[in-house]
Amino acid sequence: MYPFSKIEKKWRKKWDETGIYEPDLDKAKNPYYNLMMFPYPSAEGLHIGSVRTFSGVDVYGRFMRMNGYDVFEPMGLDGFGIHSENYALKTGKHPMDHAEESERNFYRQLGYIGNGFAWKERLETYDPDYYKWTQWIFIQMWKQGLAERKKANLNWCPSCKTVLADEQVINGKCERCGTDVTKKELEQWFFKITDYAEKLLANLEDLDWTEHIKTLQKNWIGKSEGSLLSFKIQGTSDKIDVFTTRPDTILGATYMVLAPEHELVEKLKDRISNWEDVGSYIEKTKSKTENERITEGKVKSGVELKGINAINPANKKEIPVWIADYVLSSYGTGAIMAVPDHDERDKEFAKAFKLPIVETELVDGDEITKKVGGKKEVHYHLRDWLISRQRYWGPPIPMIYCEEPASPKTASRGGCGWQPVPEKDLPVLLPRIDDFRPKGDAQAPLASHPEFYETKCPECGGKARRETDVSDTFLDSAWYFFRYPDVDNKKEAFGKKRTKKWQPVDMYIGGVEHAVLHLLYSRFITMAFKDMGIVSFEEPFTRLRPNGLITMGGAKMSKSKGNIVDPDDYISKFGADAIRLYLQFISPLYAGGNWQDGGLMGGVRFLERVWKLGEQVASDKGQRTSGKSISIWLHKSIKRATDGILELKYNTSIAELMIIFNRFEKEGEVRKKDFETFLLLLAPIAPFITEELWEKLGNEYSIHTAKWPAYDEKYLVEDVINLVVQVNGKVRATIETERGITKSDAEKLALSEESIKRYINGKPKKTIFVKDKLINFVV
Repeated sequence: MYPFSKIEKKWRKKWDETGIYEPDLDKAKNPYYNLMMFPYPSAEGLHIGSVRTFSGVDVYGRFMRMNGYDVFEPMGLDGFGIHSENYALKTGKHPMDHAEESERNFYRQLGYIGNGFAWKERLETYDPDYYKWTQWIFIQMWKQGLAERKKANLNWCPSCKTVLADEQVINGKCERCGTDVTKKELEQWFFKITDYAEKLLANLEDLDWTEHIKTLQKNWIGKSEGSLLSFKIQGTSDKIDVFTTRPDTILGATYMVLAPEHELVEKLKDRISNWEDVGSYIEKTKSKTENERITEGKVKSGVELKGINAINPANKKEIPVWIADYVLSSYGTGAIMAVPDHDERDKEFAKAFKLPIVETELVDGDEITKKVGGKKEVHYHLRDWLISRQRYWGPPIPMIYCEEPASPKTASRGGCGWQPVPEKDLPVLLPRIDDFRPKGDAQAPLASHPEFYETKCPECGGKARRETDVSDTFLDSAWYFFRYPDVDNKKEAFGKKRTKKWQPVDMYIGGVEHAVLHLLYSRFITMAFKDMGIVSFEEPFTRLRPNGLITMGGAKMSKSKGNIVDPDDYISKFGADAIRLYLQFISPLYAGGNWQDGGLMGGVRFLERVWKLGEQVASDKGQRTSGKSISIWLHKSIKRATDGILELKYNTSIAELMIIFNRFEKEGEVRKKDFETFLLLLAPIAPFITEELWEKLGNEYSIHTAKWPAYDEKYLVEDVINLVVQVNGKVRATIETERGITKSDAEKLALSEESIKRYINGKPKKTIFVKDKLINFVV
């Protein structure tokens, strides 16, 4: 085997010493920000799927660098949050110790895969120099009225022992651990992402993003246009507000349904004659996930609120009011007007409880809305972003609650209440505590440490209490790309000069699973920054493409299944270039694929052949001739290889490289210039071997800053065509011939074909010839 270990060690050192991948962040003339989604590390390190994504992003970055761009490709660790904390709990390590260990291991592995990282700009979310600014962002959101503390019925993961945002619940389960999510009513911190729902939706149209991700965001934002109608409750001043997209069916409403957790249920408790049954049903509902409540085909359940009737505002008829778990407080107003003649779920419920189903007389929706005193509204599925977490491993939320009674100065607002930590006191450091395990009682571990939470009010100086919850890890990653170009800035989160030069991000690649998590949150934060005057743009990622999932044996890699592919083992045996080559040959970067050792060996053998021929060309053992220009036939291959990289179809680029190499071997004699062109095309994919051979051929350092090969359009035209031969307009043959063949030569060639002779007796009456396309004999 070629000495890959020696070669890779040599060039890692050289690249690091020369800073070849460090662009001048202030003076770069042609900046290009090439970024992969923020990785969250594990002490177990990288798996082969991560290597594929990271190296795939790097292929594109190297290609752009060779095309004259000052490429910035930074790397860091999204090390705060549940994923890291749960691993620390599992292994019995303190999260701070685990972070140090995983950081060393992760960066070691990343260094071996051959990426052109700008290592000087690395960052870690658990570094106080970073989370100081995460806390600063929270305070800015508070000042802008975009952060608020409110009580809500929230998703609760009993395993992770914390609340979850709606986006972190997948099919009723915690996206992190897969446990069924229940509900808890708690007072928590939220960011008002709903204030930006319309802008988040509208901007999607013009983004150069994969359509699938745009569709996922559109569906999650979930815009609905309809009417808000009010149904008065008989004998009270209360009313049930209903949002409906079908106000035209109001005459068919035969009963009302409230979500079991609807605030009116408790308020009307004294009027409900069967409260014992109602209360029991509410308790049972609390143990159900939203997914269990809305599953199609499940047996409908509910309880009538006896003694409570609503008045249909359109016909003044009294109709009963029920609670049922198929109505969710998180959708619309948490109440519906049930029209069983037009809604299948309502019909199933009506049949189950023998409620009336009447044939509905449709009316004009806009007229009826006005007539009953309703109003047209736009609603969204999107809910405010739940920020607080009852965990330890995260940035403490920088808020303080004043416990002193109202003073004359603060009487108008009932006292000091919640106040942000003064910016001069940031960061609020996360203390090292031994009892960091989550409590499970909606209290964060820091709530057991008075030395942390006891403080003074920044407003009045009185006794106050720090917030003991930490912020969601997705806040850490919602702004990290702003910090990368300015990691050494001690005065601000990021400076305007470098932000203007480098952002928004030019190319962003990562997992589709973050479509309504990280990607949505990052867009929201960027829009908020724009409105605050911090940045001049409102979309963070100019071009976005997802990466595919690598499996083994057709299954997703996981430790429990025993199918993890450890890149360390393979890199030590075969070298990073072979791993990169094979991973990119499996399929386009945006598509999935299955890891197979046999496929890897094909890549190993190919690089062995490249090395052998490269040494022969370098030693001039009859394997090359002089000449500056590349061979004409290479122009087509250059275009195909170029197009493959531009489209992230690296597999087609590699296939073209193999075609080139096979021709080299077949012809026996390889021009030095042609082989150099081949190395340039291979360089983004296999950076180590190409750098070594480039040097052996006598070229200046480095191949990765050399110019990408150009192709001449005039050589792209195929020399061979398929000429269609017709007799009396019917196709009788197709002949392969040279492009530009004359009519006379085409006639001779076609008439010499045995398949044509049997249709023509004598000389054709007429010959119709369309150059390079067809010849038709009329007989």
